Amino acid sequence: MGLLLMLSSITMLPPAAIALLYGDGGLTAFLLSFSWTLAAGFLIWLPVKSVRKELRLRDGFIVVVLFWLVLGLSGSLPLYLSDKPFISFTDSVFESLSGLTTTGATILVGIDELPHSILFYRQQLQWLGGMGIIVLAVAVLPMLGVGGMQLYRAETPGPMKDTKLTPRITETAKALWYIYLGLTLTCSLAYWLAGMNLFDAVGHSFSTVAIGGFSTHDDSIGFFQSPLIEVVAVIFMFLAGINFALHFVAWRNLNVRHYIHDPEAVAYFTILLVASAITTGYLYYSGVIEGDFWDTLHHGVFQTISIGTTTGFTTTAYFDWPTFLPVMLIFISFIGGCAGSTGGGMKVIRFMLLLRQGKREIQRLIHPNAQIAIKVGGKSMSPRVVESVWGFFAAYVAAFSIMLLILMMTGLDQVTAFSAVAACMNNMGPGLGEVGAHYANISDTAKWVLTFAMLLGRLEIFTLLVILTPEFWRR
Repeated sequence: MGLLLMLSSITMLPPAAIALLYGDGGLTAFLLSFSWTLAAGFLIWLPVKSVRKELRLRDGFIVVVLFWLVLGLSGSLPLYLSDKPFISFTDSVFESLSGLTTTGATILVGIDELPHSILFYRQQLQWLGGMGIIVLAVAVLPMLGVGGMQLYRAETPGPMKDTKLTPRITETAKALWYIYLGLTLTCSLAYWLAGMNLFDAVGHSFSTVAIGGFSTHDDSIGFFQSPLIEVVAVIFMFLAGINFALHFVAWRNLNVRHYIHDPEAVAYFTILLVASAITTGYLYYSGVIEGDFWDTLHHGVFQTISIGTTTGFTTTAYFDWPTFLPVMLIFISFIGGCAGSTGGGMKVIRFMLLLRQGKREIQRLIHPNAQIAIKVGGKSMSPRVVESVWGFFAAYVAAFSIMLLILMMTGLDQVTAFSAVAACMNNMGPGLGEVGAHYANISDTAKWVLTFAMLLGRLEIFTLLVILTPEFWRR
């Protein structure tokens, strides 16, 4: 933790340089945060700098949870110390963890008026969080026996079956870093060529590739009023929602066939395609969007991809759309991105297995003595995999229900409470009702519950819940 804090203190320096460049008054807050974080990390590291021990499985769970908690708290320092915006400790932690978990739920209003250094810092938080998520999902959680990639890599066919990215975790992290950085640079260049200024292009590329959703403007991507910029966003949101291990294999072999033959990637594409068609068709025939069919198409596709991948960018107030559309989009965010991506939600691979298990139970009613295997990509799943998916789903529903009731106890209506828990637990960001535009008006109690929901969703439920059990702490 000491080394992690010292390393994370360095991330305070780029926003400090931005503050110096623009003279926006944020320099002091970032330099103080840098000094305090560096000093705290050094004091934690110093007493144990010579200790060398192998990490146990139990240590791994604690390290992963502390990774997000410690970085979330230290990341809140510049926001708390800043004169503009002047926000409370609760709001600072909420905004920081929302960034690091790439949720994109914000308590800030008047974003266009914020100092450039704070704007850059928020985007950088999401970018760093996105990289942490990739390494966590692909390299760390499978070692602990949890996470979507554990199921995906160990139990499903395709290019990752029986193949590690690289033989060592450090090399794996480095390979993923190159892909993540390459996508970010390409996205930034595309935004710039599409019409954004350099500051906005870099900032939005950070939150796009991280599937975060933070923007440097109150109107999000809608601020630019540019279909071309929206096309760029859709492409990179879609790519970032695909398994990064699959990107690695496909790009290393220079062959897109890996995407086509991967059952999870195909299901991911199909879900977003069908949802986009439903959204666009309903918007067009109901006349909600002013303009011709193409205006309706780009709003419908953009909002579906943004919510479906759990990014959370907006081009219009989708939460004011009629009847079932906003709720349908929220439900799609429960599926989220692929395992091993920066996307949130339950992950496509789990959704696939849940559907096939449901289908098998119906078949068993008709043929009680039949031995029916659950298959993905032609390969049978072991009973252990199906049990783990159902266990995850049960824990997910239970945690969701408890947090929903707590939020309603704080005075929020059903729509606001349901969508807020869904948006934060799925790491998606914007909800419905009172939290459609921002989370500034809800109580501090609700904000702490939702902060827990962000962590729970990002750590894929069990990683966080396991350290809260008494059995974990028994010798």
